[in-house]
Amino acid sequence: MLIALWPRHWSRQQRSNATLVAALVLMVVMLALLGQILSLFPEPIGSNAQTFSDGARTTLWLTLISGTVGLILGTAAALARTARWIGLRWLSGFYIWAIRGTPLLVQILFVYFALPVLVPGLNLPDFAAAVVALGLNVGAYNAEAIRAGLLAVPRGQTEAARALGLGRGHVFLDVVFPQAFKISLPPLVSNFVALLKDSSLAYAIGVVELTNVGNRIQSATFQPIATLTTVALTYLLLTTLVTQLSNAIEHRFDVEGRIQ
Repeated sequence: MLIALWPRHWSRQQRSNATLVAALVLMVVMLALLGQILSLFPEPIGSNAQTFSDGARTTLWLTLISGTVGLILGTAAALARTARWIGLRWLSGFYIWAIRGTPLLVQILFVYFALPVLVPGLNLPDFAAAVVALGLNVGAYNAEAIRAGLLAVPRGQTEAARALGLGRGHVFLDVVFPQAFKISLPPLVSNFVALLKDSSLAYAIGVVELTNVGNRIQSATFQPIATLTTVALTYLLLTTLVTQLSNAIEHRFDVEGRIQ
């Protein structure tokens, strides 16, 4: 873990910030140099190095955009799930139940092929359809993680804040939500890393991401071992760097010092 490389006398915030910067720099350098590094490999990797690099960039963009959409949807669904109005609770519960109970591949195919039939004129490009499906999927899982965090905040803290004269909005934004977010952070991080790997299913609708690139090259060259090993190692590198970013964020919120 990158955070263990920094001096012990640095504060938690300093080490977290240094890890964030280092992980971001490494990710940018990796994406910039990936094509050049792979070009040194034997066939069929060397001649397709730039294609692998472009596929890795598409995978990362797909993950970042879908993850942002999923975090917004998850927060909204968690708040609706704990709302006073039964209609909001039912709607949020139905969304979570439907998404968590169906395969992600079916959801991607549904958004791309079936949604334009249900909503005439709504013909989403393959990348946009993948973002919608992946965002909806990870949003349902994020909703349950955030809801668990909201319910884990002791009720006594809410009552104490109200006794001090804080309004309902201030109680939620200043007392409840920061604690709930910190509690929810580990599963949210896990969901984001899983999203990076699940984005490979976007190949089913033609998104030229990393898995699609590998599948096309191995089909054309009949060399699956070298091709799929390169795809797997690239995913491993991406997930490692994303994990370093998420661990730095988690360490930044670890006020009690529980994470070593």
